[in-house]
Amino acid sequence: MSLAIVLSRGLDGLSAPPVAVEVHLAGGLPSVTLVGLPDTEVKEARDRVRAALQNSGFEFPARRITVNLAPADLPKESGRFDLPIALGILAASNQIPDKAFDDYEFAGELSLSGGLRPIRGALAMVLAAGRRGGGFVLPRESAREAALARDARILAAESLLEVCAHLSGQRPLPACSAVDVDADAMTPDLAEVRGQAQAKRALEIAAAGNHSILLAGPPGTGKSMLASRLPGLLPPMTQEAALESAAVLSLAGQFRPEHFGRRPFRSPHHTASAAALVGGGGVPRPGEISLAHRGVLFLDEFPEFDRRVLEALREPMESGRILISRAARQAEFPADFQLVAAMNPCPCGYHGDPRGKCRCTPDQVARYLGKLSGPLLDRIDLMIEVPALPPEALQGAPTGEASAAVRARVAKAARRQLERQGKPNTHLTPREIDRYCRPEEDGAALLRNATARLNLSARAYHRVLRVARSIADLAGSGEVRSAHVAEAIQYRRFSKD
Repeated sequence: MSLAIVLSRGLDGLSAPPVAVEVHLAGGLPSVTLVGLPDTEVKEARDRVRAALQNSGFEFPARRITVNLAPADLPKESGRFDLPIALGILAASNQIPDKAFDDYEFAGELSLSGGLRPIRGALAMVLAAGRRGGGFVLPRESAREAALARDARILAAESLLEVCAHLSGQRPLPACSAVDVDADAMTPDLAEVRGQAQAKRALEIAAAGNHSILLAGPPGTGKSMLASRLPGLLPPMTQEAALESAAVLSLAGQFRPEHFGRRPFRSPHHTASAAALVGGGGVPRPGEISLAHRGVLFLDEFPEFDRRVLEALREPMESGRILISRAARQAEFPADFQLVAAMNPCPCGYHGDPRGKCRCTPDQVARYLGKLSGPLLDRIDLMIEVPALPPEALQGAPTGEASAAVRARVAKAARRQLERQGKPNTHLTPREIDRYCRPEEDGAALLRNATARLNLSARAYHRVLRVARSIADLAGSGEVRSAHVAEAIQYRRFSKD
Protein backbone atom coordinates (compact mmCIF):
# COMPACT_ATOMS: atom_id res chain seq x y z
CA MET A 1 0.00 0.00 0.00
CA SER A 2 1.08 3.61 -0.45
CA LEU A 3 -1.09 5.17 2.29
CA ALA A 4 -0.91 4.60 6.06
CA ILE A 5 -2.76 6.28 8.93
CA VAL A 6 -1.32 6.27 12.46
CA LEU A 7 -3.18 7.68 15.47
CA SER A 8 -1.61 10.08 17.92
CA ARG A 9 -2.52 13.05 20.14
CA GLY A 10 -1.82 16.78 20.10
CA LEU A 11 -2.03 19.24 22.98
CA ASP A 12 -4.43 22.15 23.20
CA GLY A 13 -4.23 23.58 26.71
CA LEU A 14 -4.90 20.68 29.06
CA SER A 15 -6.95 18.80 26.47
CA ALA A 16 -5.34 16.36 24.05
CA PRO A 17 -7.35 16.17 20.82
CA PRO A 18 -6.74 13.19 18.51
CA VAL A 19 -4.39 13.65 15.58
CA ALA A 20 -4.33 11.34 12.54
CA VAL A 21 -0.85 11.09 11.01
CA GLU A 22 -1.48 10.30 7.33
CA VAL A 23 1.52 9.22 5.24
CA HIS A 24 1.31 8.92 1.45
CA LEU A 25 4.03 7.68 -0.90
CA ALA A 26 3.89 8.79 -4.54
CA GLY A 27 6.11 8.82 -7.59
CA GLY A 28 8.34 11.76 -8.41
CA LEU A 29 11.56 13.25 -7.12
CA PRO A 30 12.40 12.10 -3.55
CA SER A 31 11.12 14.61 -1.00
CA VAL A 32 9.33 14.85 2.35
CA THR A 33 6.50 17.35 2.79
CA LEU A 34 4.86 17.98 6.18
CA VAL A 35 1.46 19.70 6.24
CA GLY A 36 -1.13 20.37 8.95
CA LEU A 37 0.18 23.46 10.85
CA PRO A 38 3.48 21.92 12.01
CA ASP A 39 5.82 24.19 13.96
CA THR A 40 9.62 24.15 13.62
CA GLU A 41 10.10 21.17 15.95
CA VAL A 42 7.67 19.10 13.91
CA LYS A 43 9.18 20.16 10.58
CA GLU A 44 12.57 18.98 11.80
CA ALA A 45 11.07 15.50 12.22
CA ARG A 46 11.87 14.69 8.58
CA ASP A 47 15.61 14.64 9.34
CA ARG A 48 15.27 12.81 12.65
CA VAL A 49 13.00 10.18 11.12
CA ARG A 50 15.27 9.63 8.10
CA ALA A 51 18.34 9.03 10.31
CA ALA A 52 16.39 6.88 12.79
CA LEU A 53 15.03 4.60 10.05
CA GLN A 54 18.39 4.14 8.39
CA ASN A 55 20.25 3.53 11.65
CA SER A 56 17.59 0.99 12.68
CA GLY A 57 18.20 -1.04 9.54
CA PHE A 58 15.14 0.08 7.56
CA GLU A 59 15.02 1.59 4.11
CA PHE A 60 13.99 5.22 3.77
CA PRO A 61 11.85 5.28 0.59
CA ALA A 62 13.34 7.28 -2.27
CA ARG A 63 9.90 8.57 -3.23
CA ARG A 64 7.76 11.65 -2.78
CA ILE A 65 6.46 11.42 0.81
CA THR A 66 3.58 13.58 2.04
CA VAL A 67 2.77 13.61 5.76
CA ASN A 68 -0.51 15.21 6.79
CA LEU A 69 -1.24 15.91 10.47
CA ALA A 70 -5.02 16.13 10.72
CA PRO A 71 -6.99 18.12 11.73
CA ALA A 72 -5.28 20.83 9.73
CA ASP A 73 -6.41 23.75 11.93
CA LEU A 74 -4.82 22.43 15.15
CA PRO A 75 -1.25 23.68 15.71
CA LYS A 76 1.24 20.83 16.15
CA GLU A 77 4.32 21.25 18.31
CA SER A 78 7.21 19.24 19.82
CA GLY A 79 8.77 15.99 18.66
CA ARG A 80 5.90 13.75 19.83
CA PHE A 81 4.95 12.98 16.20
CA ASP A 82 8.33 11.47 15.27
CA LEU A 83 7.29 7.92 16.14
CA PRO A 84 3.92 7.91 14.32
CA ILE A 85 5.52 9.54 11.25
CA ALA A 86 8.23 6.86 11.17
CA LEU A 87 5.67 4.07 11.58
CA GLY A 88 3.51 5.57 8.84
CA ILE A 89 6.44 5.64 6.41
CA LEU A 90 7.34 2.02 7.22
CA ALA A 91 3.75 0.84 6.80
CA ALA A 92 3.19 2.81 3.58
CA SER A 93 6.36 1.24 2.13
CA ASN A 94 5.28 -2.29 3.25
CA GLN A 95 8.19 -2.73 5.66
CA ILE A 96 5.86 -3.40 8.64
CA PRO A 97 2.18 -4.47 8.79
CA ASP A 98 -0.45 -1.85 9.63
CA LYS A 99 -3.18 -4.18 10.87
CA ALA A 100 -2.61 -3.21 14.54
CA PHE A 101 -2.62 0.56 13.99
CA ASP A 102 -6.29 0.88 14.93
CA ASP A 103 -5.63 -0.71 18.34
CA TYR A 104 -3.00 1.77 19.52
CA GLU A 105 -2.06 5.41 19.64
CA PHE A 106 1.60 6.40 19.40
CA ALA A 107 3.77 9.28 20.55
CA GLY A 108 7.50 9.68 21.03
CA GLU A 109 10.53 11.67 19.94
CA LEU A 110 13.17 9.77 17.99
CA SER A 111 16.89 10.07 18.40
CA LEU A 112 19.11 9.71 15.33
CA SER A 113 20.00 6.18 16.44
CA GLY A 114 16.35 5.12 16.58
CA GLY A 115 15.95 5.37 20.35
CA LEU A 116 12.86 6.93 21.92
CA ARG A 117 13.09 10.05 24.06
CA PRO A 118 10.42 11.19 26.57
CA ILE A 119 7.82 13.79 25.64
CA ARG A 120 5.84 16.45 27.46
CA GLY A 121 2.17 15.96 28.29
CA ALA A 122 2.11 12.16 28.19
CA LEU A 123 -0.33 11.94 31.11
CA ALA A 124 -2.75 14.44 29.58
CA MET A 125 -2.65 12.52 26.29
CA VAL A 126 -3.33 9.18 27.93
CA LEU A 127 -6.18 10.56 30.05
CA ALA A 128 -7.85 11.74 26.85
CA ALA A 129 -7.09 8.50 25.00
CA GLY A 130 -8.52 6.41 27.83
CA ARG A 131 -12.02 7.53 26.91
CA ARG A 132 -11.49 6.00 23.44
CA GLY A 133 -10.19 2.65 24.64
CA GLY A 134 -7.24 0.78 23.17
CA GLY A 135 -3.59 1.08 24.11
CA PHE A 136 -0.96 3.80 23.97
CA VAL A 137 2.67 3.22 22.98
CA LEU A 138 5.12 5.63 24.60
CA PRO A 139 8.82 5.98 25.41
CA ARG A 140 9.65 4.15 28.63
CA GLU A 141 10.17 7.27 30.76
CA SER A 142 6.91 8.80 29.57
CA ALA A 143 5.11 5.47 30.05
CA ARG A 144 5.97 5.49 33.79
CA GLU A 145 4.21 8.83 34.07
CA ALA A 146 1.24 7.86 31.89
CA ALA A 147 0.69 4.62 33.83
CA LEU A 148 -0.65 6.70 36.73
CA ALA A 149 -3.90 6.78 34.73
CA ARG A 150 -4.68 3.32 36.07
CA ASP A 151 -7.49 2.48 33.66
CA ALA A 152 -5.28 3.00 30.59
CA ARG A 153 -3.26 0.29 28.82
CA ILE A 154 0.27 1.65 28.41
CA LEU A 155 3.04 -0.07 26.48
CA ALA A 156 6.62 1.08 27.04
CA ALA A 157 9.30 1.03 24.32
CA GLU A 158 12.98 1.93 24.28
CA SER A 159 13.40 2.20 20.52
CA LEU A 160 11.72 2.22 17.14
CA LEU A 161 12.88 -1.36 16.59
CA GLU A 162 10.98 -2.55 19.68
CA VAL A 163 7.77 -0.91 18.45
CA CYS A 164 8.16 -2.49 14.99
CA ALA A 165 8.84 -5.92 16.54
CA HIS A 166 5.65 -5.59 18.56
CA LEU A 167 3.55 -4.59 15.55
CA SER A 168 5.04 -7.48 13.55
CA GLY A 169 4.07 -9.94 16.29
CA GLN A 170 7.68 -10.92 17.00
CA ARG A 171 8.23 -9.52 20.50
CA PRO A 172 5.34 -7.92 22.42
CA LEU A 173 6.03 -4.72 24.30
CA PRO A 174 5.76 -4.90 28.09
CA ALA A 175 2.82 -3.21 29.79
CA CYS A 176 3.81 -0.42 32.15
CA SER A 177 2.25 -0.23 35.61
CA ALA A 178 2.14 2.67 38.06
CA VAL A 179 5.00 3.03 40.53
CA ASP A 180 4.38 3.08 44.27
CA VAL A 181 4.66 6.57 45.70
CA ASP A 182 4.83 8.09 49.17
CA ALA A 183 2.94 11.37 49.09
CA ASP A 184 4.23 12.39 52.55
CA ALA A 185 7.93 11.77 51.93
CA MET A 186 10.36 14.63 52.57
CA THR A 187 7.68 17.08 53.71
CA PRO A 188 9.07 19.82 56.01
CA ASP A 189 7.66 19.60 59.54
CA LEU A 190 5.81 22.47 61.21
CA ALA A 191 7.46 21.55 64.52
CA GLU A 192 10.75 22.91 63.20
CA VAL A 193 9.35 26.48 63.28
CA ARG A 194 10.04 28.01 66.70
CA GLY A 195 7.50 30.34 68.27
CA GLN A 196 5.00 32.12 65.98
CA ALA A 197 1.97 30.44 67.56
CA GLN A 198 -0.50 32.85 65.94
CA ALA A 199 1.01 32.37 62.48
CA LYS A 200 0.87 28.58 62.92
CA ARG A 201 -2.77 28.82 63.94
CA ALA A 202 -3.52 30.93 60.86
CA LEU A 203 -1.71 28.39 58.68
CA GLU A 204 -3.89 25.60 60.11
CA ILE A 205 -7.05 27.59 59.36
CA ALA A 206 -5.81 28.32 55.85
CA ALA A 207 -5.18 24.61 55.27
CA ALA A 208 -8.60 23.63 56.63
CA GLY A 209 -10.58 25.90 54.31
CA ASN A 210 -8.13 26.25 51.42
CA HIS A 211 -7.78 29.97 52.20
CA SER A 212 -5.15 32.41 50.91
CA ILE A 213 -2.85 34.01 53.47
CA LEU A 214 -0.47 36.98 53.70
CA LEU A 215 2.47 36.88 56.13
CA ALA A 216 3.98 40.26 56.99
CA GLY A 217 7.01 40.84 59.17
CA PRO A 218 10.70 41.77 59.31
CA PRO A 219 13.39 39.58 57.69
CA GLY A 220 14.31 36.30 59.34
CA THR A 221 11.13 35.75 61.35
CA GLY A 222 10.17 32.48 59.67
CA LYS A 223 7.75 33.56 56.93
CA SER A 224 9.33 31.34 54.26
CA MET A 225 9.61 28.42 56.70
CA LEU A 226 5.92 28.70 57.52
CA ALA A 227 4.93 28.87 53.84
CA SER A 228 6.98 25.80 52.90
CA ARG A 229 5.19 23.76 55.56
CA LEU A 230 1.67 24.46 54.33
CA PRO A 231 1.64 21.60 51.76
CA GLY A 232 2.31 19.17 54.62
CA LEU A 233 -0.78 20.42 56.46
CA LEU A 234 -3.20 20.04 53.56
CA PRO A 235 -5.50 16.99 53.45
CA PRO A 236 -4.49 14.12 51.15
CA MET A 237 -5.28 14.62 47.48
CA THR A 238 -7.98 12.57 45.86
CA GLN A 239 -7.02 10.45 42.85
CA GLU A 240 -8.81 12.87 40.54
CA ALA A 241 -7.05 15.92 42.03
CA ALA A 242 -3.66 14.19 41.89
CA LEU A 243 -4.16 13.33 38.20
CA GLU A 244 -5.18 16.92 37.40
CA SER A 245 -2.08 18.30 39.11
CA ALA A 246 0.20 15.73 37.47
CA ALA A 247 -1.28 16.40 34.02
CA VAL A 248 -0.57 20.13 34.26
CA LEU A 249 2.99 19.55 35.45
CA SER A 250 3.43 17.05 32.62
CA LEU A 251 2.55 19.75 30.07
CA ALA A 252 5.59 21.68 31.28
CA GLY A 253 7.80 18.57 31.43
CA GLN A 254 8.21 19.00 35.20
CA PHE A 255 6.35 15.98 36.57
CA ARG A 256 8.11 13.08 38.29
CA PRO A 257 6.08 9.90 38.87
CA GLU A 258 7.55 9.39 42.34
CA HIS A 259 6.01 12.73 43.37
CA PHE A 260 2.49 11.70 42.41
CA GLY A 261 -0.03 12.73 45.05
CA ARG A 262 2.16 15.43 46.58
CA ARG A 263 0.84 18.95 46.73
CA PRO A 264 2.77 21.20 44.34
CA PHE A 265 4.74 24.04 45.93
CA ARG A 266 5.71 26.75 43.44
CA SER A 267 7.84 29.70 44.47
CA PRO A 268 8.65 31.97 41.48
CA HIS A 269 11.17 34.80 41.88
CA HIS A 270 9.77 38.30 42.20
CA THR A 271 11.23 39.21 38.78
CA ALA A 272 8.79 36.79 37.07
CA SER A 273 6.77 38.28 34.23
CA ALA A 274 2.99 38.13 33.88
CA ALA A 275 3.34 35.47 31.16
CA ALA A 276 5.54 33.35 33.45
CA LEU A 277 2.92 33.57 36.18
CA VAL A 278 -0.32 33.08 34.23
CA GLY A 279 1.05 31.24 31.17
CA GLY A 280 1.37 32.16 27.52
CA GLY A 281 3.38 31.68 24.37
CA GLY A 282 2.48 31.23 20.71
CA VAL A 283 1.26 27.74 21.61
CA PRO A 284 0.02 28.53 25.15
CA ARG A 285 1.68 26.72 28.02
CA PRO A 286 0.75 26.77 31.70
CA GLY A 287 2.28 29.37 34.01
CA GLU A 288 3.15 29.17 37.69
CA ILE A 289 -0.44 29.57 38.88
CA SER A 290 -1.48 26.52 36.85
CA LEU A 291 1.60 24.52 37.84
CA ALA A 292 0.49 25.17 41.45
CA HIS A 293 -2.96 23.70 40.70
CA ARG A 294 -4.26 21.81 43.77
CA GLY A 295 -1.21 23.04 45.68
CA VAL A 296 0.49 26.15 47.01
CA LEU A 297 1.77 29.23 45.18
CA PHE A 298 4.26 31.08 47.39
CA LEU A 299 5.09 34.65 46.42
CA ASP A 300 7.94 35.90 48.60
CA GLU A 301 8.76 39.62 48.62
CA PHE A 302 5.17 40.22 47.55
CA PRO A 303 5.38 44.00 46.91
CA GLU A 304 8.54 43.54 44.81
CA PHE A 305 6.55 41.83 42.05
CA ASP A 306 5.52 44.09 39.19
CA ARG A 307 2.08 45.49 39.92
CA ARG A 308 0.68 44.24 36.61
CA VAL A 309 1.86 40.75 37.52
CA LEU A 310 0.07 40.88 40.87
CA GLU A 311 -3.12 42.23 39.34
CA ALA A 312 -3.13 39.27 36.95
CA LEU A 313 -3.74 37.05 39.99
CA ARG A 314 -7.11 38.57 40.79
CA GLU A 315 -9.30 36.75 38.27
CA PRO A 316 -7.85 33.21 38.68
CA MET A 317 -8.01 33.57 42.48
CA GLU A 318 -11.77 33.95 42.12
CA SER A 319 -12.48 31.54 39.25
CA GLY A 320 -9.87 28.81 39.76
CA ARG A 321 -8.94 28.80 36.06
CA ILE A 322 -7.06 30.91 33.53
CA LEU A 323 -8.07 31.47 29.91
CA ILE A 324 -5.20 32.49 27.63
CA SER A 325 -6.43 34.11 24.44
CA ARG A 326 -4.46 34.57 21.25
CA ALA A 327 -5.56 35.86 17.86
CA ALA A 328 -6.12 32.38 16.47
CA ARG A 329 -6.64 30.19 19.55
CA GLN A 330 -7.66 30.04 23.18
CA ALA A 331 -6.30 27.70 25.81
CA GLU A 332 -7.79 27.13 29.25
CA PHE A 333 -5.75 25.82 32.18
CA PRO A 334 -6.91 25.01 35.71
CA ALA A 335 -5.56 27.33 38.44
CA ASP A 336 -7.11 26.23 41.73
CA PHE A 337 -4.11 27.25 43.81
CA GLN A 338 -3.69 28.36 47.41
CA LEU A 339 -1.83 31.67 47.60
CA VAL A 340 0.71 32.29 50.34
CA ALA A 341 2.32 35.73 50.15
CA ALA A 342 5.12 37.09 52.32
CA MET A 343 6.29 40.66 52.65
CA ASN A 344 8.36 43.03 54.77
CA PRO A 345 6.64 46.03 56.41
CA CYS A 346 8.85 48.51 54.52
CA PRO A 347 11.70 48.55 51.96
CA CYS A 348 14.39 47.97 54.60
CA GLY A 349 12.19 45.49 56.45
CA TYR A 350 12.33 46.97 59.95
CA HIS A 351 9.40 49.41 60.09
CA GLY A 352 8.01 49.45 63.62
CA ASP A 353 11.06 47.76 65.14
CA PRO A 354 11.36 48.92 68.79
CA ARG A 355 15.15 49.18 68.42
CA GLY A 356 14.74 51.92 65.81
CA LYS A 357 16.53 50.05 63.01
CA CYS A 358 14.20 51.41 60.29
CA ARG A 359 15.46 54.42 58.32
CA CYS A 360 12.67 54.54 55.73
CA THR A 361 10.74 57.77 55.33
CA PRO A 362 6.92 57.73 55.54
CA ASP A 363 6.74 58.35 51.80
CA GLN A 364 9.00 55.38 51.09
CA VAL A 365 6.87 53.13 53.30
CA ALA A 366 3.66 54.39 51.65
CA ARG A 367 5.01 53.80 48.14
CA TYR A 368 6.18 50.32 49.11
CA LEU A 369 2.84 49.25 50.56
CA GLY A 370 0.97 51.09 47.79
CA LYS A 371 2.18 48.45 45.33
CA LEU A 372 -0.52 46.19 46.78
CA SER A 373 -3.92 47.32 45.52
CA GLY A 374 -7.07 47.21 47.59
CA PRO A 375 -8.84 44.77 45.23
CA LEU A 376 -5.90 42.35 45.52
CA LEU A 377 -5.77 42.52 49.32
CA ASP A 378 -9.54 42.06 49.36
CA ARG A 379 -9.03 38.62 47.81
CA ILE A 380 -6.69 37.43 50.58
CA ASP A 381 -8.51 35.70 53.43
CA LEU A 382 -6.01 35.84 56.28
CA MET A 383 -3.43 38.56 56.99
CA ILE A 384 -0.96 37.84 59.76
CA GLU A 385 1.93 39.77 61.26
CA VAL A 386 4.95 37.57 61.93
CA PRO A 387 6.99 39.47 64.55
CA ALA A 388 10.66 39.09 65.41
CA LEU A 389 11.32 36.47 68.09
CA PRO A 390 13.16 37.19 71.37
CA PRO A 391 16.52 35.40 71.72
CA GLU A 392 15.21 32.98 74.37
CA ALA A 393 12.57 31.68 71.93
CA LEU A 394 15.32 30.49 69.57
CA GLN A 395 17.06 28.36 72.17
CA GLY A 396 16.19 24.88 73.34
CA ALA A 397 14.33 22.10 71.59
CA PRO A 398 11.30 22.85 69.38
CA THR A 399 8.05 22.51 71.32
CA GLY A 400 5.39 23.03 68.63
CA GLU A 401 3.03 20.46 67.18
CA ALA A 402 4.19 18.24 64.35
CA SER A 403 2.64 18.57 60.91
CA ALA A 404 1.00 15.14 61.22
CA ALA A 405 -1.08 16.19 64.24
CA VAL A 406 -2.21 19.41 62.57
CA ARG A 407 -2.93 17.59 59.31
CA ALA A 408 -5.23 15.16 61.14
CA ARG A 409 -7.37 18.04 62.43
CA VAL A 410 -7.34 19.68 59.01
CA ALA A 411 -8.44 16.45 57.32
CA LYS A 412 -11.41 16.13 59.71
CA ALA A 413 -12.43 19.73 59.00
CA ALA A 414 -12.10 19.14 55.25
CA ARG A 415 -14.31 16.05 55.48
CA ARG A 416 -16.98 18.05 57.31
CA GLN A 417 -16.97 20.59 54.49
CA LEU A 418 -17.28 17.95 51.78
CA GLU A 419 -20.11 16.17 53.61
CA ARG A 420 -21.96 19.44 54.23
CA GLN A 421 -21.50 21.36 50.97
CA GLY A 422 -19.30 19.27 48.65
CA LYS A 423 -16.49 21.83 48.38
CA PRO A 424 -13.92 23.72 50.51
CA ASN A 425 -15.16 26.78 52.36
CA THR A 426 -13.13 29.16 50.20
CA HIS A 427 -15.25 28.22 47.15
CA LEU A 428 -18.63 28.94 48.74
CA THR A 429 -20.86 31.24 46.72
CA PRO A 430 -22.76 34.14 48.39
CA ARG A 431 -25.94 32.05 48.46
CA GLU A 432 -24.08 29.14 50.05
CA ILE A 433 -22.49 31.50 52.58
CA ASP A 434 -25.96 32.59 53.68
CA ARG A 435 -26.92 28.95 54.10
CA TYR A 436 -23.82 27.44 55.73
CA CYS A 437 -21.96 30.35 57.33
CA ARG A 438 -24.71 32.37 59.01
CA PRO A 439 -23.43 33.22 62.52
CA GLU A 440 -25.49 33.25 65.69
CA GLU A 441 -26.96 36.56 66.87
CA ASP A 442 -23.95 37.71 68.92
CA GLY A 443 -21.59 36.83 66.10
CA ALA A 444 -23.73 38.68 63.55
CA ALA A 445 -23.72 41.83 65.72
CA LEU A 446 -19.94 41.57 66.17
CA LEU A 447 -19.46 41.26 62.41
CA ARG A 448 -21.71 44.27 61.72
CA ASN A 449 -19.64 46.43 64.07
CA ALA A 450 -16.35 45.18 62.59
CA THR A 451 -17.58 45.84 59.04
CA ALA A 452 -18.31 49.46 59.94
CA ARG A 453 -15.12 50.04 61.96
CA LEU A 454 -12.75 48.34 59.52
CA ASN A 455 -14.63 49.56 56.44
CA LEU A 456 -14.83 46.05 55.01
CA SER A 457 -16.07 45.58 51.46
CA ALA A 458 -18.78 43.06 50.58
CA ARG A 459 -16.07 40.68 49.36
CA ALA A 460 -14.10 41.01 52.60
CA TYR A 461 -17.32 40.52 54.59
CA HIS A 462 -17.92 37.20 52.83
CA ARG A 463 -14.31 36.16 53.32
CA VAL A 464 -14.59 36.74 57.07
CA LEU A 465 -17.60 34.44 57.13
CA ARG A 466 -15.78 31.76 55.13
CA VAL A 467 -12.82 31.90 57.53
CA ALA A 468 -15.17 31.79 60.53
CA ARG A 469 -16.81 28.68 59.04
CA SER A 470 -13.37 27.02 58.75
CA ILE A 471 -12.57 27.90 62.37
CA ALA A 472 -15.88 26.36 63.42
CA ASP A 473 -15.10 23.22 61.39
CA LEU A 474 -11.74 22.86 63.13
CA ALA A 475 -13.55 23.15 66.46
CA GLY A 476 -16.10 20.54 65.41
CA SER A 477 -18.94 23.03 65.74
CA GLY A 478 -22.00 22.86 63.54
CA GLU A 479 -22.74 26.55 64.16
CA VAL A 480 -20.61 29.63 63.54
CA ARG A 481 -20.35 31.19 66.99
CA SER A 482 -19.26 34.65 68.08
CA ALA A 483 -15.81 33.34 69.14
CA HIS A 484 -15.26 32.00 65.62
CA VAL A 485 -16.29 35.32 64.06
CA ALA A 486 -14.07 37.27 66.47
CA GLU A 487 -11.03 35.18 65.56
CA ALA A 488 -11.77 35.53 61.83
CA ILE A 489 -12.00 39.32 62.19
CA GLN A 490 -8.55 39.38 63.79
CA TYR A 491 -7.14 38.05 60.55
CA ARG A 492 -8.53 41.05 58.61
CA ARG A 493 -6.89 43.71 60.78
CA PHE A 494 -3.80 44.06 58.58
CA SER A 495 -3.11 47.75 57.93
CA LYS A 496 -1.18 49.50 55.17
CA ASP A 497 -0.61 52.52 57.41
